[in-house]
Amino acid sequence: MAHHFDPAPEVLANGVYAFESLPGPLISPPERSLQRLRFAHRTPSAHFGFPPMELQNYIRPAIAKVDSALDRFLPRAATKPATIHKAMRYSIFAGGKRLRPVLCLAAAELCGGSAEGALPAACAVECVHTYSLIHDDLPCMDDDDLRRGRPTNHKVFGEGTAVLAGDALLTHAFEILTHAKPTTRYGTGALVRELAQASGSRWLIAGQVLDLENEGKKVSKNTLKFIHLSKTAALLTCAIRLGAMSANATPAKLDALTRFGQSLGLAFQVIDDILDVTQSTEKLGKTAGKDVAATKATYPALFGLARARAIAAELTQGALAALKPFGKRATTMRAIAESLLVREY
Repeated sequence: MAHHFDPAPEVLANGVYAFESLPGPLISPPERSLQRLRFAHRTPSAHFGFPPMELQNYIRPAIAKVDSALDRFLPRAATKPATIHKAMRYSIFAGGKRLRPVLCLAAAELCGGSAEGALPAACAVECVHTYSLIHDDLPCMDDDDLRRGRPTNHKVFGEGTAVLAGDALLTHAFEILTHAKPTTRYGTGALVRELAQASGSRWLIAGQVLDLENEGKKVSKNTLKFIHLSKTAALLTCAIRLGAMSANATPAKLDALTRFGQSLGLAFQVIDDILDVTQSTEKLGKTAGKDVAATKATYPALFGLARARAIAAELTQGALAALKPFGKRATTMRAIAESLLVREY
């Protein structure tokens, strides 16, 4: 039987979301794809034992596999009506990091499966992620003109087509996911339910709604954590879980990787918040300073940069702790987690 990631957080009487069961404390005590993927050049600690170049040697082929599979799974650009398929492919192949699909493949291999077996799930998650970015950039949402160093979808194809391109990618994600082979523990229904929950109104969309509703407001620590857990960590965790499920992971392994994904996803978004105020538009490939301009709820805004960095580091340590049951087999996952903590875009 599949062990699902229950998407319903406890809601206290005053409407504050509680996350006592989540790993790690809220704060710490007193081609284009390949070009866009870059890790900070520093010597990793002996704890990881995975040189930066070796990590890149793992990730480059993984990205190539994902890009090739996405090219096969998506309708060709000339498929009628060509406008919508060009718009879908424009954003899918705009040069993202491919973090979620890479984590999906790595989770499958960690649990004894294969990258090839996890490719449908990896591509499905990337389609959902890309749809969310297209919609995020719309004038009615975050109103951004730049994404991954290129004009956003609506600036190229118009708002109407951009909305429909996002809709189409979300829908197509589930078609792609049906190509995943069921296992003895996880049938097709379990995989579809996993992605639907993570991308639905209790996680991804919930985070986006609260992100919009809390612009210009001072939020509580719990609300901020819920926003980040929902809009970023949920889909990242889903990618990891789907990879593990494609390998027929035991419930214990799936639980450990769920804890890893939640902590890593939160850390990733905290770092994103930090980079928004410390990096340039050219470095980020998207408009820098947008969070500050929109007075969004972020960790630097609530805690300051120094504390936000400490929180990201502690969350990363929580993610690494969740990998202990895997021992040396989790070397790749540990190296990815370390690289994300020190990323520059």
